[in-house]
Amino acid sequence: MKPAPEIVRVDRWLMAARFYKTRSQAAKACEGRKVKVDGQTAKPHKTIRVGDTLTIHHKGRYRTIEILGLAERGLPPAVARELYHEEQAMTVSEEDKELMRMIRNAERKNQPDFKGRPTKRIRRKLDSFKDKLFGSE
Repeated sequence: MKPAPEIVRVDRWLMAARFYKTRSQAAKACEGRKVKVDGQTAKPHKTIRVGDTLTIHHKGRYRTIEILGLAERGLPPAVARELYHEEQAMTVSEEDKELMRMIRNAERKNQPDFKGRPTKRIRRKLDSFKDKLFGSE
């Protein structure tokens, strides 16, 4: 059996510790600036060591993790949990959670219904709205 490595790529470790199902998902999270190593944004190829601290924005919450062990391949869940120690996050009151939920819903309602370039129909509606607002020139 191989000895445990001294350094590991962060995307491989995130997959081995079962934070993400695949290495490509872990790499996307790193590229999306959702993973920080010791307070600095980490790219997928960033190497980590035992004792480093990871901050992961995963499934809508921030998780602060101290690395206790390294692995490059997927492990059983019981063994994977021994690779890290997660610091308990601050407890948030129910009122604060409800307020954040309301803010997210309000932001969602104010987003445009389309992505990218507007269609011909939507462009015409935008033009007529601008004409009403600013007057036709």
